[in-house]
Amino acid sequence: MSTIVVDPVTRIEGHLRIEAETENGIISRAASTGTMLRGIENVLIGRDPRDAWAVAQRICGVCTLVHGIASVRAVENALAYPIPPNAELIRNLMISAQFVHDHVMHFYHLHAMDWVDVVSALSADPQAAADLQQCLSPWPNSSASYFSDVKQRLSGFIGSGQLGIFANGYWGHPEYKLPPELNLIAFAHYLEALDWQRKVARLHALFGGKNPHPNFIVGGAPCALGGTAGATAVDDQGLALVGEIITDMRRFVDEVYIPDTLAIARYYKDWAQRGEGVGNFMTYGEFPDPLSGADEMGRLFIPRGVILNRDLSTIHPVDLSDETQIQEYVSHSWYNYSGGQDQPLHPYAGETRPNYTGPQPPYDNLAMDQAYSWLKSPRWKGKPMEVGPLARVLMLYASGHETTQTLVNETLTELKLPLSALYSTLGRVAARTLETKLIGDQMAVWYDQLLGNLQSGDSRTHNDELFYPDTWPSSAQGAGYTEAPRGALAHWIVIQDRRIANYQAVVPSTWNAGPRDAQGQEGPYEAALKGHRIHDPQQPLEILRTIHSFDPCLACAVHLMDLDGGSQIRVTVS
Repeated sequence: MSTIVVDPVTRIEGHLRIEAETENGIISRAASTGTMLRGIENVLIGRDPRDAWAVAQRICGVCTLVHGIASVRAVENALAYPIPPNAELIRNLMISAQFVHDHVMHFYHLHAMDWVDVVSALSADPQAAADLQQCLSPWPNSSASYFSDVKQRLSGFIGSGQLGIFANGYWGHPEYKLPPELNLIAFAHYLEALDWQRKVARLHALFGGKNPHPNFIVGGAPCALGGTAGATAVDDQGLALVGEIITDMRRFVDEVYIPDTLAIARYYKDWAQRGEGVGNFMTYGEFPDPLSGADEMGRLFIPRGVILNRDLSTIHPVDLSDETQIQEYVSHSWYNYSGGQDQPLHPYAGETRPNYTGPQPPYDNLAMDQAYSWLKSPRWKGKPMEVGPLARVLMLYASGHETTQTLVNETLTELKLPLSALYSTLGRVAARTLETKLIGDQMAVWYDQLLGNLQSGDSRTHNDELFYPDTWPSSAQGAGYTEAPRGALAHWIVIQDRRIANYQAVVPSTWNAGPRDAQGQEGPYEAALKGHRIHDPQQPLEILRTIHSFDPCLACAVHLMDLDGGSQIRVTVS
């Protein structure tokens, strides 16, 4: 037996370490380790609940708004605080813009290099790349001269001896299977997506004042709407720009992202049989329709629920406030619980008491049978859950959402794969792409609803009825949910004497990347890696493919240093 260590896992947000034990080249056991303490929950104790979103939002620097949304919803849930329909629609547009932006960025800038050999693109024939692109979609950047220019830029980049962000890639690994022309197309779209995402981020700035970390407010949205003379309102010109951004987002998804996903997937269909995970899936739900007239659960575009053991015939209800449902273990985590390490806690009673017992760095291996992560182990009724795009697409599919069923069935038919192919590394990649299409198209519906409200004379975006603490009860508690691009996210707040008495955030990557629990049950990362055959332990590309398919996001920090704290690379920008 030997152990492969990947530390840090790059092209993610935060710090993740994977240790994989192999026998005859096949992973038999894996450990997923978060190597940094978050601790923001403790920073929030004693603060004004209305300010919590501004602090909690700093948990992450990629999903820039999701913690802000979860936080304001937690306070609103605690106070039974209604918000105006326009505020709900603005939040839907901001969250959905985050989805489309984040999924495209993840595919091209974080995950694509696991499937696309950048160096191979240097041997591509630009005319053949142009012919292929014109077969894939009507996207205008499809001429031979365009791809010749991209190839020349790539050649100059590599020829300078400065691969920069592409340094240390596993280029030439036999698991790369794309022809050079498709590698060149994907690299061209990598560059185009950089500029595209800058433009998309303007939607957050229009409604929230800035990006990353747009502004929010408990009780509604932080912007006024309508008119032509308001200096600080989102006026007619601003609303028109929102419409243009949505159109551009949808076009890029339809003509670039989806065709690229399908083209690349055809060469990697063997990955539709690897990397399943735990087989259980959970969503908190997202995108409430304020005009539907339905109850809280019935008005969610993405339903809330749990699917167990791949059984799509039954959706189990989820109650965020039921203290017997969502609980966190710390049996293999570097924390202390006052009631004992093996007694799980619901987030309302959650504790954040660091207790590092691991080896002092530098070290070779962690002890998998002891504590080995700064992540806790969340469970739903004692069971590990996968959250994220695959869980959401399965939930929509299982709940009978016709558009989702059509998209999924057509995609599987085109790739000649069965429904079971979704339970895999490739299934996560495909689900993320299809979800982007679903949510991007729905943005146009919420945008039209917002304009319709304005035309009918309703421009209200905030309700100040319960904004001031003298209107609050002496104690309250609430749970705020959202679906972050990476999966189900919720914040739990306990308010006493109008101050935060306890605060807990259970984030998507805790669900997916958490360590074993008191019963020894693996988390989704750990389960998904078992059975992978590793071609070259020095270049464990197979591990990166499956881990990146979850879109890990652990904490907000970037460190490039060796064991002595020195720099490993110097990049010159001219």
